[in-house]
Amino acid sequence: MEISELGEFGLIRRLAKTIQPTNAETIQGIGDDCAILNCPDGTDQLVTTDMLMEGIHFDLTYMPMHTLGYKSAQVNFSDVYAMGGMPRQITVSIAVSGRLSVEDLEQFYAGLALACQEHQVDIVGGDTTTSVTGLAISITCIGTVPHGQAIRRSTARPTDLICVSGDLGAAYMGLQLLEREKEVYYGQLRDLQERLRQAQSQEGHQQQQEHIAQQIRQLDFQPDFAGREYLLQRQMQPQARRDIILTLQQHHLRPTSMIDISDGLSSELLHICHLSHVGCRVYEERIPLDYQTAAMAEQLNLNVTTCALNGGEDYELLFTLPISDHEALRQIPSIHVIGHITQPELGAALITRDGNEFELKAQGWQPFADDWQD
Repeated sequence: MEISELGEFGLIRRLAKTIQPTNAETIQGIGDDCAILNCPDGTDQLVTTDMLMEGIHFDLTYMPMHTLGYKSAQVNFSDVYAMGGMPRQITVSIAVSGRLSVEDLEQFYAGLALACQEHQVDIVGGDTTTSVTGLAISITCIGTVPHGQAIRRSTARPTDLICVSGDLGAAYMGLQLLEREKEVYYGQLRDLQERLRQAQSQEGHQQQQEHIAQQIRQLDFQPDFAGREYLLQRQMQPQARRDIILTLQQHHLRPTSMIDISDGLSSELLHICHLSHVGCRVYEERIPLDYQTAAMAEQLNLNVTTCALNGGEDYELLFTLPISDHEALRQIPSIHVIGHITQPELGAALITRDGNEFELKAQGWQPFADDWQD
């Protein structure tokens, strides 16, 4: 069987079906944003691990090492916040190819340290080794939550409100912008290389060859990011939503379920529905969008709702709250109600702006798919 037939979460379920925790301290194992371990001091420990691979999760053509370190830490913190906890420590393991310098790695760790400083997290260990296939990063984050208070994906209830923080789709638009400008750069480089090959195939064109070679060495490409700075920030420097967890606590609001949005709103919401055995209704007109996201989607001839539903890497929090909390939510502008949980037999659906109803499908990023569709 090809791994792509199962997909990421199907593979996880298949590999984990024979794994049963045997230690009394293990409250929750595989299946959520974090594992939950009971601690003697009356708190529960949250543990999560993320792996980032060059060429899959990041491209060093346009991702500075400092920014990569910062983002690598933030995406781990996000998993802990998605369980209602607070990150405390991380361990960092990296596999490094020979083309990276000591200074590159210093910049990477400086970015890690900045993110940790912002979220009051300690770097407490890790491992380093060599790689022949590019840079690989594995970070384990350890957090805490009061005993029995971890928020899971599996506890949403019919009539709950579906809420999301911030806005959606901007990170995906930022990626499209970076890839577009990268292609323009490589297009210019390919043109020069082709001119050089043509000059080399002709005798008596040594001066022309040297001139083109110099153009290649001095190629100074200036990407066009004007007016799209927010999209770049959302893609390259996501912010794990510690502020949302604190805001919910301040307003005495406790989500019935929660997950962070890494693979896309549609995929994450369907995880909640599947594990909670419920259905949902999401309203297109209520999905929060930034102006730059909508403008960039129009420029690229993309459907902005599709981008918001399926783009991923927003690292916003998606959660459900009892319907009785509706009035309290009006006081929090950074949280948006986008739908409600239903009985399971009603299925999962998107209600469009013109009132049509379509089945909600998990079309976000799938790491093992042969041909990922957005």
